[in-house]
Amino acid sequence: MIHDLFHPKRVAVIGASTKDLSIGNVIVKNLLHYNFQGEVYPINPKAPKIRGLKAYASILDCPTDVDLAHISIPSKFVPLAIEQCGQKGVKNIIINSAGFKEIGAGGEALQKLALETAKKNNIRLFGPNCQGIINTHPDYKAYCDFTFTYPKSGNISIVAQSGGVGAVLMQRFFDLDVGLRFYASNGNACDVSIPEIIEYYGEDEETKVIVLYVESFSDPSEFIEVAKKVAKKKPILAMRAGRTEEGAKAALSHTGGLVGSGLAIDLVFDKLGILAFSDEEEMCQSAIAFAMQKVPSGNRVGIITDTGGPAIIATDTLVQGGLIMPDLSKGAVSHLQTKLFPEASIANPIDVLATANATHYRAAMDTLLEEEQIDSIFINFVTPPFVDCQAVAREMVAVSNLGQKPIVCNLMTDRSQWGKTVEILNKGNIPCYDFPEGAAKALASLVKYGDILKREDSEIVDFNDLDKDACRQIIENAQENQKEILEAKDVYKILEAYRIPVAAWGIAENENELPQIANSVGYPLVLKADSVEAVHKSDQGGVKLNIQNEAELKIAAKEIKESIKAGDLKYFLQEFSPLGHEIIIGAKDSPGIGHVIMFGLGGIFVELLKDVSFGLSPLSKAEAENMTESLRSAQILKGYRGEKGGDLKGLVEIILRVSQLVSEHPEIEELDLNPIKTIPGKCLCVDARIKIGSKK
Repeated sequence: MIHDLFHPKRVAVIGASTKDLSIGNVIVKNLLHYNFQGEVYPINPKAPKIRGLKAYASILDCPTDVDLAHISIPSKFVPLAIEQCGQKGVKNIIINSAGFKEIGAGGEALQKLALETAKKNNIRLFGPNCQGIINTHPDYKAYCDFTFTYPKSGNISIVAQSGGVGAVLMQRFFDLDVGLRFYASNGNACDVSIPEIIEYYGEDEETKVIVLYVESFSDPSEFIEVAKKVAKKKPILAMRAGRTEEGAKAALSHTGGLVGSGLAIDLVFDKLGILAFSDEEEMCQSAIAFAMQKVPSGNRVGIITDTGGPAIIATDTLVQGGLIMPDLSKGAVSHLQTKLFPEASIANPIDVLATANATHYRAAMDTLLEEEQIDSIFINFVTPPFVDCQAVAREMVAVSNLGQKPIVCNLMTDRSQWGKTVEILNKGNIPCYDFPEGAAKALASLVKYGDILKREDSEIVDFNDLDKDACRQIIENAQENQKEILEAKDVYKILEAYRIPVAAWGIAENENELPQIANSVGYPLVLKADSVEAVHKSDQGGVKLNIQNEAELKIAAKEIKESIKAGDLKYFLQEFSPLGHEIIIGAKDSPGIGHVIMFGLGGIFVELLKDVSFGLSPLSKAEAENMTESLRSAQILKGYRGEKGGDLKGLVEIILRVSQLVSEHPEIEELDLNPIKTIPGKCLCVDARIKIGSKK
C-alpha cells in the first residue's frame, strides 16, 4: 500500500483554501505548478473554485475514486475527515495538520483516535504534523507536499524526520543541479514509519542512494531489521541530531558518564553498514557520487591533474580517508612517456600539465583503466582558456561510460564562461566538486561503502560455560529488595558466573572478621569500602593498597571507617595486583537498541584521557577485536619500546563475555570493570560496579 502513497493519480486536498498563504492552498499550487499528471480535487464547502479548479464541499462529492487525501484542517476535525475518507474508499492520507502528539497529552489522545479511525477503515496515515511526499517521475510528478523546491528527476531519495532539515537537503540538491527520485518527511509518524519508507526505497530500482536524517527511533528494532537488509544492497547516508549531547552527569559509572544517548545511534549506523555524517554538505556531496558512479573495488586511487597544489590537497584528504596511491607500473610509465608532453610528471599523481588536451587526458585515463593496482580515478581539472575543455569533458564522459572504474572530478572553473563544459560533465554523470577536499571526501565515501559490502557477517560469540541461573537469581533478589547498586559480593559472583577473571576476594561484615578473610585471600591485599553510598571509593579515601600484614590491615580499616561515613559499611578484601596496564570495560543500556560496550585505558585515566572505543551488543569477535585496535594507545597494549604489553586475547574475551552478560540480562543498566589489570597472558578484574533497573 505504501507504493500507492508515492504513486497517486487522484489527489484530494481537504482544507484547500482560497487564501494564498494557507497550507491547503500551497499544496494545490504545488501539484499544479509541478505538473501533476493526475486529477486534483480541492475540498472546501464554501469556495466554488480554488486556483481555477472546481472545489467540492466534501470528499464524498468527488467525481471519481481518490488515491490520496491531504488533510489540512484544525486537528479536532481530523478524525471525522478520516472517517469520510474511509467512506470514499481512500487508502492513503497525508495529515499536514499539527496539534497532535507534539503538543502533549490532549494531542496524543487525538492522534490515537485518528490512527484508530484510519485502521478501522483500512487507511494508511502519513504524519500527522508533516510535509508529505514527492515523486519526481515524469509519469506522476506528484508534489504532495507544502515545501517550495521543485526538484528535477534523479536517483537520490530523501527521508527526513525533520521537515526543516529535509527541505534544506532538497534545496541543496536543487542548487547543485542534481535530481531526486523520492522525498518524504513524515512528522509524528504515527503509522507509516521511517523504516517502512527506507524499505520501500530499497526495493525501488531507480533509487541509487538513500539520504536519511533522524532524531530518534520510535521502534529501534524495526529500524535495525530493515536498515540491515537495505544497506547491503544500496548505500544509506545518514545524519542524526544531538551529536554534542554530553554523557549523563548523574551516571553512577564511568561508562555511563561517557556514553550519551546519541552515541548508540551512531553505533547502530556503523553496525548496520550505514554511512554516518556530521555535516549536511558533505552528505549531499557524497550522495551525488553514489548517484552517478559505481562503487570502487578497493581503496587504490590514481590521480590525474593539470595543476599541482590541488593535487597535493586532494592527496592529503584521500589518504586521511583511507585511500592509497600505488605507483604506476613500468609499462604504464613507458607508455605515457610517448603520449604526454615531455615535461609532464609521470607518476601517481599524473601531472598532464595545464596545456594538456583531450588526447592527453584520454591517454592518462586509459592507462589508469589498464592498471590492475588502481581501483578509481580522481581528476583535478582546471579549465584553461587555451585548451578545448569541452573535448576534455567528452573524453571523461566516454571513459566513465565504459563502467570500469569510478571517476570523481575536482572541477575548477568559472561556470558562466565554461557552462557547456559543465553541462557535458553533468549530463555524463561525472560528479564534479568545487574543491579538492570535497571531491576526495566523496570518493572516500564510495570506498568506505565498498568496504562495508565486503564485510563478512561474523557470528556472535556464545559462551556455554556460564552459570546463567546464578546471575539471574542475584538480579531478581536485588530487584525484589529494590536495590539499584549491587553489593560487591553480588557483583563478583555475577562476574564469576560469566567466567570473567577476577582477583581473589572476600567480604568482612565487620572489623573482627578482617584477619580471617585476609588469610583466606592472602597478603599482600587491597582493602576497600563496600557501601552503595561510596560511588567513587578512591576519591573518598575508601581504598587502601598493598597491605602486607594484619597490623597494616587494622590501620587501613580504621582509616576507611573514618573516611567513609556509611551505615552499610562492610570491608571488601582483594588480592593485590601491582603490575600491568589498567583497562576499563563497561556497558550502558540504550533502551530498545542494546547495550553500548566501552573499552579503553582504565583506572584514573579513563575520565582524563578518554581514550576509549565503543561497540553495540551483541558483539562478534571481529567487532571486539576492532575495539581493542581502535584506541590511540593500542600500541601500548601490544608492547612498546621495550615495555611489556597486555593480554589482548584475554581482553577481547572479556569484552565478549560482558557483551553476552548484558545481552542476556538487559536489567543491567550500567556496568564498569575498572580497572582490569593486564600483563602478557593474564587479565584480572580488580574493581567492578553494576547498576540494575527496577523490575518491570
